[in-house]
Amino acid sequence: MIFLQLFYVFSKIGIFNFGGGYAMLSLIQNEVVEKHHWLTTTEFTDIVAISQTTPGPIGINAATYTGYTAIINAGYPTWAAILGAVLASLSILWLPFILMISISRFLLKHSSSKPVNDIFSALRPAIVGLIAAAAILLMSPENFGNPSENMFCFVVSVIIFLFSFVGTRLFKIHPILMIILCGLAGLLIY
Repeated sequence: MIFLQLFYVFSKIGIFNFGGGYAMLSLIQNEVVEKHHWLTTTEFTDIVAISQTTPGPIGINAATYTGYTAIINAGYPTWAAILGAVLASLSILWLPFILMISISRFLLKHSSSKPVNDIFSALRPAIVGLIAAAAILLMSPENFGNPSENMFCFVVSVIIFLFSFVGTRLFKIHPILMIILCGLAGLLIY
């Protein structure tokens, strides 16, 4: 039963995703945390962090981790969890793959036509909205702390966030260096 649910959920996420990994984060979070409770919000946040430090697209990394964790939490053995990870990873890919193979010839032929350009013009704001939703989703008490519970943790989290934003945006500090610096700050402060 859970294998069918994984297949259905990640196939649905794969086919309705436009805009890449960050755009699909809110879809994944809604399905795996809110609806099916396969992961906690903290585990989902950890997926995002781990997916950024490992090779591969964030959506596939999230599907792999979710498939593995959901099967383990359901009480199945490790070999079944590995099968669940593979199933979720392939489920997020197969429909978009078939769709792109099917329409790529059409898009190449009609890429300069007005209806195709109008469709892509309409998709751009939607993608920006999905990415913004993912950013807001990640600004949660699990990531920043709760100011009513621990003001110090919250203030330090906001300072680290602002430091990394300003450092990468204004001073063009390389993101890998920024990750290392923020990790060191977290290690020293906490």
